[in-house]
Amino acid sequence: MFVRPMGKAWVKARRHDRFYRAAKKQAYRSRAAIKLSQIDRRYGLFHEGAVVVDLGAAPGGWSQVARERVGPKGRVLAVDVAAFVPLDGVEFLRGDFRDPKVQALLFERLRDPADMVMSDMAPKLSGTRAVDVARALDLADAALSFAVRALRPGGIFLTKVFQGEGYREFLKQVSGHFEFVKGVKPSSSTERSAERYVLADGRL
Repeated sequence: MFVRPMGKAWVKARRHDRFYRAAKKQAYRSRAAIKLSQIDRRYGLFHEGAVVVDLGAAPGGWSQVARERVGPKGRVLAVDVAAFVPLDGVEFLRGDFRDPKVQALLFERLRDPADMVMSDMAPKLSGTRAVDVARALDLADAALSFAVRALRPGGIFLTKVFQGEGYREFLKQVSGHFEFVKGVKPSSSTERSAERYVLADGRL
């Protein structure tokens, strides 16, 4: 969701990136799949039979990881405004999850509360750090609002943000709904990147 324009130099550098190559080798649709895998290995996000909602799921890297980890008895529901090439075992709903009508359809498909809500969404970057941080936090806040409604007690929430003004306040906001909240940065995130993942466990 919200794809950033990429120059030739960026594309060339990405091809030499070991995490990009690892994603390709494992047939993942995006490098971001490696980030989610690393977070899962460290914190144990998924379990067999879990129900997972992937917000802003395109191109589908995170949905692929979730599908692998929850097993045949689990469910993965993906939603995005962008087109999504079908994935075996992943249910896709096209639309903006912030739209009340789309949310109503999501809850209808869920039927029961989810075990995990995750979001790797980022805004289209403006090049102005303060603006990009604020836009990313707006998306994360919308994901949090959905997760609070969609998760079962004890459920997990994971969302991407950019570190900057408002980041600490967002952590405090999330902590009002979960037992455990932590900002994490997997090793596959580049050193210079301001991205962080807010991990919240134990929906109150």
